[in-house]
Amino acid sequence: MTNAQEKPSLSYYLPTDVTYNKNIPTPESVLGHEVGKWHVTHDKLVMYMKELAKSSDRITLEDRGKTFEDRPILLLTVTSTENHQNIESIRQKHVSLTEKSGANAQITNMPIVVYQGFSIHGNEASGSNAALLLAYYLAAAEGTQIDNLLKNTIVLLDPSFNPDGLQRFAGWVNMHKSEHLISDPQDREFDEAWPRGRTNHYWFDMNRDWLPVQLPESRARIKTFHRWMPNILTDHHEMGSNSSFFFQPGIPSRTHPLTPQMNQDLTKEIATYHAKAFDKIGSLYYTEESFDDFYYGKGSTFPDINGSIGILFEQGSARGHVQESENGLVTFPFAIRNQFTAALSTLAAATNMRTTILRYQRQFYENARKEAARTQAKAYIFGDEKDAAKAYHLAEILKRHNIAIHEVKNDVTVSGTKYKKGASYIVPRDQRQHRLINAIFEKRTQFQDSLFYDISAWTFPLAFNLSYNDLTSLGNAGSEITDLQAPTGTVNGAGNYAYLFEWNEYYSPKALAIIKSKKLRAKVAMKPFTLEGVRYDYGTIMIPVQNQRLNAQEMKKFLNYVAKESHLNITAVSSGLTEGIDLGSNNFEAIGNPKVAMLIGGPITSYDAGEIWHLFDQRYEIPLTKLDMRNFDRMNLSKYTHIILPNTYSLSKSHTSKLKKWVQNGGTLIAYRNAVRYLNQHKFMKLDIKKTGIDAKNVSFEQRRDHNGAQVIGGAIFNTKIDRSHPINFGYLKDELPMFRNTTVFVNPHEKSYNNPIQYTNSPLLSGYVSEENLELLKNSVPFQTTRMGSGRVIAFTDNTNFRAFWYGTNKLLMNAIFFSGMM
Repeated sequence: MTNAQEKPSLSYYLPTDVTYNKNIPTPESVLGHEVGKWHVTHDKLVMYMKELAKSSDRITLEDRGKTFEDRPILLLTVTSTENHQNIESIRQKHVSLTEKSGANAQITNMPIVVYQGFSIHGNEASGSNAALLLAYYLAAAEGTQIDNLLKNTIVLLDPSFNPDGLQRFAGWVNMHKSEHLISDPQDREFDEAWPRGRTNHYWFDMNRDWLPVQLPESRARIKTFHRWMPNILTDHHEMGSNSSFFFQPGIPSRTHPLTPQMNQDLTKEIATYHAKAFDKIGSLYYTEESFDDFYYGKGSTFPDINGSIGILFEQGSARGHVQESENGLVTFPFAIRNQFTAALSTLAAATNMRTTILRYQRQFYENARKEAARTQAKAYIFGDEKDAAKAYHLAEILKRHNIAIHEVKNDVTVSGTKYKKGASYIVPRDQRQHRLINAIFEKRTQFQDSLFYDISAWTFPLAFNLSYNDLTSLGNAGSEITDLQAPTGTVNGAGNYAYLFEWNEYYSPKALAIIKSKKLRAKVAMKPFTLEGVRYDYGTIMIPVQNQRLNAQEMKKFLNYVAKESHLNITAVSSGLTEGIDLGSNNFEAIGNPKVAMLIGGPITSYDAGEIWHLFDQRYEIPLTKLDMRNFDRMNLSKYTHIILPNTYSLSKSHTSKLKKWVQNGGTLIAYRNAVRYLNQHKFMKLDIKKTGIDAKNVSFEQRRDHNGAQVIGGAIFNTKIDRSHPINFGYLKDELPMFRNTTVFVNPHEKSYNNPIQYTNSPLLSGYVSEENLELLKNSVPFQTTRMGSGRVIAFTDNTNFRAFWYGTNKLLMNAIFFSGMM
């Protein structure tokens, strides 16, 4: 390790077995400081990469889009000048290895493709700072060794997976850096302010978004991945300061069964190159003792289901510029050098194992085609006859993964489920991405291991609450969809009495929010009815024409705008006389004008809060005020109708007292996950929470962590039965609803059955891992309860209804809690 007060220099980092082109700018010549003296900000990182691209004919620079904060999402393609002149031909030949057309392709002279990505967690910054060195080395190094590397390798260099988080973290640690470096772990430099720099703008962990692809940074890198189909993808992270350096493979028993054994064997062989490089510089390391390759939504695992090899690197973090640890002082330059060393050892392995890895990629897809040919089920069909937008968004994800989808030729019924043309899709299984399709659609409840680094289930049709079935033929498949179009919306019919739209569509809450923002009156149907031959379900929204701020002509024009913006149809009707409740009935309840806030900061989990913020801001365009707990005692809460309390274990006594008073005066408090325990403990509501206990009588000291870990519900999918007449369930067509769960908060049902509108079934497990003990506790428990408190209301969800922005199927539960809380 470098001395904490020593100034870092290029000679500390760079290999000495090559010479360097003096016409290529060094990082210091552009940044104004040497790598490792300061944490590079993203704007400076971009500036340096642009200068390198100008100076080197080995590099082309691509701006692939913008983050939420309008930062560029850069990619450097690095290879020899000769390869650059034929880059598109090389790419096409390489991708052919994944197709039938590449079965006889000559791979002996084919370059290997390596995607090297850095710092998807913005406060794990040694990766992106090492990317400065890697880019310089690849541009400036000269000699036979580098010529051979560049001739035989296409390097896709992604210097910052998370530009917004990197910028946030760099600002924090740089502003707290002392001239004479402080290594005391209690210094403020190492204690970032909430929400910290790990996440992106909306506080998402982007290393969980490789499969859902909901964020702009993810969409850019997934597009690059599928365009190139790289052979190796590296993902550079940091971990606790007392750790050394980890490289994969991870724990063997925690590899997803769909990943071929050869993938793990090659990962292990590549690891010998890392070990040799780290032995040379004397840095400690370990492998196969932690982390896993199970959830395909992580950067180091997503490649494994795509014929590639994903490799995770974890460096013991300085979390600033230098910090004390069990291994001595961890300096920022030391962490950067280790990341840079791993980047070079990856390229050494890629060059030496090139033909073996290229053959593996080709064999992966040959085997996938054979598996597809053998399977009885020839396709999946999915959809929702009343929610075209939700089905569209799943189709959108599939298209982002280069999965072929077809329209449904005509309305069809499969196993009693109706699939409507325009709101349903067919996915043939005999295609290149056969294994990825399996990973997206499968339900799995049997596992080799009972511990998971992340979630154990992500079955997408269940996440979207879509109907889906196997098909034994493609007879109902229409044309392949090459240009997927979002559903359109319009106003149907003519009439000056009222307008109606159903609550089933995903964007119905957006439509209602726009209408209420215009200060128009709207009502919700508490019972079904039939009008002009159309049956309208619970939750149908009615906008009367008379006595509104807009005249009839203005109203129709405005609602046309609402329909288009919200991708749904609105129907004009000319009479209020129905079969069932008439439009003037008291069973149509007036909808208020919600003013929503959310508590953030302090003990609140930023991931959960960010998911809610993103849902309101990006999906439904509903204003959401974020109330920081630091200032909560001084805030005026009377302007808010609803306050959301994301996952937390506790609030202070003064915060609790203020929140109680606000609820008693008429506010609605909506709490999630472990906040449910807080509500119970502080008498916001009375809940019968089951006690959890683990028998550890025959557990050894060595086994204790695995024993306790097996009781964690890291993320699985469970079935519920729902009462569709209850306002919390408005908009749901079926009597069952799959829910995602990652807590062990089990609530017994209320004694009055109508107070249990959502209840887990007696056989609730749909997909994922849960221990037998927890499964027994979960049976017939309730994930939702609500009660009056003074003039206000308290609503409790034990489960996250907004998980990682792709759990579309339960997003509406929160919207129902906002718009219909007064009717509960």
